[in-house]
Amino acid sequence: MIVGRVTLTEPHTVDETGEAAMTLSGREAWPIITRGEVLARHEAVLGQRGALVAVLFGQKDERNGYYTVTSSSSNLTDFAGYSGWADWSLSLVRHGPDNVIDLESRLTGAVRANDFSLSGERWHAPAIGAYGYYTGSTTASTMVRTGEDGPITVYRQVPAGVSPRWGCAVGDYLRGRVRLRTGYPPRELTGLTAAVDVDQWELSNGLVRARRSYTAGSMEVGSYTGGWKPKVWNIDIGSGPITSWESVTILRNDPEAATLRLTESRAPGRVAVDLTVRRGSRTVEVYVQRGDSGTISVYLASAETMTDSTSYVVRPTDDADGNRAIAGSARNFDPHAAGGLTKTSTTVLDCWLGVVAGGGSAVSGDQAAHLRDQYIGALPETTAAVRR
Repeated sequence: MIVGRVTLTEPHTVDETGEAAMTLSGREAWPIITRGEVLARHEAVLGQRGALVAVLFGQKDERNGYYTVTSSSSNLTDFAGYSGWADWSLSLVRHGPDNVIDLESRLTGAVRANDFSLSGERWHAPAIGAYGYYTGSTTASTMVRTGEDGPITVYRQVPAGVSPRWGCAVGDYLRGRVRLRTGYPPRELTGLTAAVDVDQWELSNGLVRARRSYTAGSMEVGSYTGGWKPKVWNIDIGSGPITSWESVTILRNDPEAATLRLTESRAPGRVAVDLTVRRGSRTVEVYVQRGDSGTISVYLASAETMTDSTSYVVRPTDDADGNRAIAGSARNFDPHAAGGLTKTSTTVLDCWLGVVAGGGSAVSGDQAAHLRDQYIGALPETTAAVRR
């Protein structure tokens, strides 16, 4: 049985009421599976509370559908590591099967404030396999980006004030999702409270990923263009690149978007770096904060020449992978000599990092100005289940 992102042992009994409430209870035990797997499932169950989830049963597939988890608990028993179990329980509200339920993407707020008088581009990417995408009387245009999970459709020029609705088979709901992983081998995390290894973390949507850099640099940003093509970026507050992190905290962890916060101490104070990836996006969004006013720079660890286009900088020629490194910000900045951005006398720097996939042959929607407009126009998103 799969509940959201976690696989659980399917219980024989499902308790339901006429008010669409359902209770599931079960046990995960080692050495039937490993202790690490039991602990991961224990943590994942606790992280489900409040989430909209697709549930797929192994035996009782007539109960497949979309649910909201109203409460979750798990009791962990450990006999000195030799054996043990987690007794878990989930309370859910059933919305219905996937052929009567739409997913409504509630796009709220305004486009990002900026210093360049840009209106941005409202865009949205539902799950891979979504169908019947509905935006009312005005139809959005489409493009397709192919990533590690396969082709995902991105809807462009989504009309203002509209919350798109779309259908999706429960088995497809998590395809193309944003994932947070930690450890080796990498383990996907659910919820906000799981521990993240400061030396082994990854934030990815299958098109772009940010992860701990294993060479000199602050982090690696990889772009999927027929395979992962990494570039190492430095984050520098005036005393040289930050090359290690003291903590990694999960701020958001949903299929449509996720955010990690990296922190590192200074003498005195600290630096905080928020990384956000959205489903269907080609870029990683970065927000750097320092306590006192000073210089903040984000630039390539291996220098590349970039052209200044005022609101972004971009490599003017294709690299060996056929792409062009790009970085931009919603606020005024100075180009960095190594390829990137720098800002003086500031406590914050917002920026976005990635590549122009396809370089000089990039398709519409993946070209440099389009990536900038999509950063400016990206809207906060939450997903709800509604009846058709």
